[in-house]
Amino acid sequence: MTTAARLVREVGDQLEAAGLRARIMVRDLDSQAEISVGSDVSLPLASVVKVPIALAVLSRIASGKLEADRQVLVEPGQFKPASSTGTSRFRHPARIAVDDLLMLSVCFSDNTATDALLQLVPIELVQRELADLGFGEIQVRHHLDALVRTPLESLPSPEAHLAFELAHAGLSPGAGHRIWQLDSAQANVATASVLTELLAQLWRPDRISPAVATRLRELMAGNVVRHRLAPDLMSDAARWSSKTGTLLHLRHEIGVVEHADGQTIAVVVLSESRNPAAVQPAAEAALGAAARALHDAIK
Repeated sequence: MTTAARLVREVGDQLEAAGLRARIMVRDLDSQAEISVGSDVSLPLASVVKVPIALAVLSRIASGKLEADRQVLVEPGQFKPASSTGTSRFRHPARIAVDDLLMLSVCFSDNTATDALLQLVPIELVQRELADLGFGEIQVRHHLDALVRTPLESLPSPEAHLAFELAHAGLSPGAGHRIWQLDSAQANVATASVLTELLAQLWRPDRISPAVATRLRELMAGNVVRHRLAPDLMSDAARWSSKTGTLLHLRHEIGVVEHADGQTIAVVVLSESRNPAAVQPAAEAALGAAARALHDAIK
């Protein structure tokens, strides 16, 4: 058994012991050296979908079809139910520029800001832009308010674990997932492979506008959610730009490590947890350790 094969098996075993099933793909964006663990299947993206949505909106800005400084009126309660952060918590009407909605969407994972963008650039146009850029495999199908309309939001706190148990074991034979936001035939989905290609285009653009790629890299660098992979991948000599996604048992993060020596490594983690809890520090730590181990294999 080769060293790489041994590492992949060890990482897979460690993830399994932590109650996780994950697809992790790591690629050096210059040498193209790559290592991965897990099956490359389409999974619901949760908030990771905000990156391809932002790409589509920025592409329309670059082509002159949309103005970055266009003001959008966001009314209190316009998008329900409220998310835990962002404009859904506003108590008064606010006019926000498109470019600032992008910042709120990607940096703060604001569902309401994302849905306001999808009112300007409807899902069918987002999908067309992605297809034109070669990312038609990424499927954007629904608005982000759906992420806070799962069984979890209707259960009292003492019974919240039931939603996580259903998320893990909710496949209905011949009928998809019992929670439609987790059904790969209905949810916003993509594979780790196409997300890795997306990151490669953002950091080494040849078919994406350089200005679009630069702005989206800036937005991902400003991501404020730093509890999952960042502790293992960022340092004074390594910049980590990313987007997380969390929904019931899903724990994802995609991003790029830019090392001071010039090496640039894309990391994509798409995972499902068997643990019936909202707060899972051990699972988060296991994902970070696994991503770091694969990263170090090509560093």
